[in-house]
Amino acid sequence: MSDISEDDNEIEFSIKFLGRVEVLRPAGTQILQEAAQSLKTPDQDLMKKAPKTTRVHLFLSPSGIDLLENKTKYMLYTCPLTSVSFCAVLPSSPKVFGFIAKHPAANMYHCYLFQSKRFSHVLVSVIGDAFKAAKKENNVRGGRDLIVEALRHKNKVLQRENDELKRRLTAPPN
Repeated sequence: MSDISEDDNEIEFSIKFLGRVEVLRPAGTQILQEAAQSLKTPDQDLMKKAPKTTRVHLFLSPSGIDLLENKTKYMLYTCPLTSVSFCAVLPSSPKVFGFIAKHPAANMYHCYLFQSKRFSHVLVSVIGDAFKAAKKENNVRGGRDLIVEALRHKNKVLQRENDELKRRLTAPPN
């Protein structure tokens, strides 16, 4: 099976998922190192780990990162790109990389760790680029939303003014 497949706005990588670890801070290679170390020495309170190492399909799209278990096709995790705060290759192990994402409902961060013999640096670069593009698009979309809202407000003010002028024209003179 190929490690890369491309479908319009989605890129798929077949890689090993090492696990997901709750972390205290949203960024830093030191956090990735600590997360990788905690996978080697499990602590049940801080870690939710896939059984052993699991082969997954990592789908990267403009909306987010989805992890699909290879054999069962079960969706393990989905992370909106806006929740991703950091992505890097482990300096001590160039085949291992991870990203940190904020939990959508709770004020906590999780580090997702993977292993890829050939694509760790490529994936980090692609995820980083996708994150930057999503952030830029959100800023543009947010700016457009403000402009649209301002125009709606201006339109309401002008309609009220127009209604008032019409009322004055049709009203009998005093």
